[in-house]
Amino acid sequence: MTPEAVPLGGPRFQTEPARLYREMRRDHGAVTPVVLDGDVPAWLVVGYRELHQVTGDPVLFSRDSDLWNQWDMIPDDWPLLPMIGRKQPSILYTVGERHRERAGMISDALEAIDPFELRGHAERFADELIDGLCTAGEADLIGQYAMLLPVRVLARLYGFSDEDGPGLVTALNDMIDGRERAIAGQTHLATSMAQLLADRKANPADDVVSRMLQDKSGFTDEEMMNDLMVMMAAGHQPTADWIGNSLRLMLTDSRFAASLFGGRNSVAEAMNEVLWEDTPSQNIAGRWASRDTQLGGRRIRAGDLLILGLQGANSDPQVRTDASALTGGNNAHFSFGHGEHRCPFPAQEVAEVVARTGIEVVLDRLPDIDLSVPADSLTRRPSPWLRGLTALPVRFTPVPAL
Repeated sequence: MTPEAVPLGGPRFQTEPARLYREMRRDHGAVTPVVLDGDVPAWLVVGYRELHQVTGDPVLFSRDSDLWNQWDMIPDDWPLLPMIGRKQPSILYTVGERHRERAGMISDALEAIDPFELRGHAERFADELIDGLCTAGEADLIGQYAMLLPVRVLARLYGFSDEDGPGLVTALNDMIDGRERAIAGQTHLATSMAQLLADRKANPADDVVSRMLQDKSGFTDEEMMNDLMVMMAAGHQPTADWIGNSLRLMLTDSRFAASLFGGRNSVAEAMNEVLWEDTPSQNIAGRWASRDTQLGGRRIRAGDLLILGLQGANSDPQVRTDASALTGGNNAHFSFGHGEHRCPFPAQEVAEVVARTGIEVVLDRLPDIDLSVPADSLTRRPSPWLRGLTALPVRFTPVPAL
C-alpha cells in the first residue's frame, strides 16, 4: 500500500465529500489507496469506468470475503466487522450459481408485491406519522418521519403485524447507528425474523416471507433469516436517507421551489438528482481481487479489498461533464450498484415507491413547509458509507390530524 493512503473516515466525508472525491481523483487517479479503522489498507474505486469494470467482473473481483489478505490483521472487536464480515451466510457474500438462485428467490418474492397495496401501506403509515406532528407547527422530518417510515412499510410487506413495527424501527435504527445498542438491535431483529419464519411455516400468507419459503432451492432457515435482515437493513436506511436528502434539496435549491407548491413532476426529478449528487449509499464494501491484476493504473494484489466508491464514480467528470445541469431522467448512476450483485430491480421499485410516497405526503399535508434553521447548519451522520442528515428541522402552519 502506498504511503499517501487516505483515511476512509473523518469529518470531510460529512462536510465536503464532493471536494474530497475531486481531490482523491486529482492526487491518486481513479483508484485511491485508503486506510480503514486500525490502519487496514484497501482501495477506493472512484472512477466510473473502473467501477463498471469491477462490478461487471464477479470472477476477477469477487464478493467472497474469505479471499481477503488482511484477515490475520483483523481483531475480533474490529468495528467494521458488521460491514465487512467473514463467513456471513447471507446473499451479500454468496457467489456464482448459488448467488443467482438466491437473488432469484428474493426477486420473485418482492416482484409479487401488489403495487397498489404497496402504495396504500406507504400512504397509511406516512399519514399516521404526519398526524403525530402536524398540529405542532414544527418538526424534525428525519427523526420524526423519514427514519420511521420505510421499515414500517417493509415490516408489513414481509408479514409482521403492525404492532411489531415500532419495535423493529427502534432495533434497526439502533443497529445502523453502530453505538452501544447496536448488538441489542441486531439481536432483536434476528429473533423477530426467526419467529416470523417459524410462524409462516405453520401459517403461510400472502407476504414476502411466505413466498420465500415456497422456493424449492433448498435454502436453510439461517440463510433466509440472514437474507431478510439484509433486505430490511438495505431497504430501510438508504430509503430513509433518500427521503431526507430529497426533501433537503427541495427546501434549499431554487430549482425545485415549484415542487413545494404543487409541481409534482419535480419530486421525481429531485429524487433522481439526489441519486447522482447526494446518494445515500456513498461507499460500499466490497470486492476482493481473486488474482494479481491492474486497475486504473494501480497494481492490485490477490486478496486486496476494493471499496465501491459509488458517489465518487457518479461525480466522475468524464461522465458528468456539466455537474451544474439537472440530470433529467438519466439513471445511469451507480446508486443501486451494478452487475449481478446490484440491488434487485423489484427492491429498487419498492424503495422508489416508498420514498416518493413519503415525500408527496409531506408536501400534501404540510403545504407551506420551510426550513426552520439556516441551510448551511444542517449536519450529516458521521459515516463514509451512508450519507444522511442527522436532522431536518422545519416549520409550517399547524393543521389538524386526519
